[in-house]
Amino acid sequence: MPLTFYALSGSPFSWKVWLALEHLTVPYDLRVLSADAGDLESPALLGLNPRRKVPVIVDDGFALPESSAIIEYLEDVHGQTGRSVWPSDPRARAIARRLAAEADGYIYPAVRRLVVELVMRRDGAPDPSGIAESSASLAGEFGRLDGLVTDAFLAGDVPSAADYALYPLTAILMWVDAKAPSYDLARVIGERVRSWRAHVEALPNFAKTLPPHWRTA
Repeated sequence: MPLTFYALSGSPFSWKVWLALEHLTVPYDLRVLSADAGDLESPALLGLNPRRKVPVIVDDGFALPESSAIIEYLEDVHGQTGRSVWPSDPRARAIARRLAAEADGYIYPAVRRLVVELVMRRDGAPDPSGIAESSASLAGEFGRLDGLVTDAFLAGDVPSAADYALYPLTAILMWVDAKAPSYDLARVIGERVRSWRAHVEALPNFAKTLPPHWRTA
């Protein structure tokens, strides 16, 4: 029986899990929720995650929120020889886990702030200091990453959960850049990171994970 995967379209954490599900070839039933429609406040979601957030998976009655915990569970329960979301080498695996944690902890907050200021704000002009601070933070983070990327993927020549954590954040940044081109946000992404993005986009079934609302925009 396929597990049930609850997601928000365009959520980087939902996208991360979606990419991992495809990587591990885990059968799943996708349920795309809508924050605007109040789905995150529904009693049904509250029963799965009292924090009223997604992603959430339900696997044979076992409900689990939080993207990083979900990925570890998928690896433990559904991983198989040759289909791991982590490198086999202990040091490469540690690097991949570190990069995934850095994507969540350092890159996400800055990208999120840009989304709020330049896409979601409805009460006046964007905060220029907030935009400048976030852009500077991302320039530093992606500058370091550009010096680290030496293979097709972040932790070697095969994709890992580190790629699945970072890629959605770069895609959302590019999406914000397209909506607010005068800020030239895409400039923070260097040549090697752009090349890495192309490798992720060439993965089998990558297109299947694109946020549904982007496909119809």
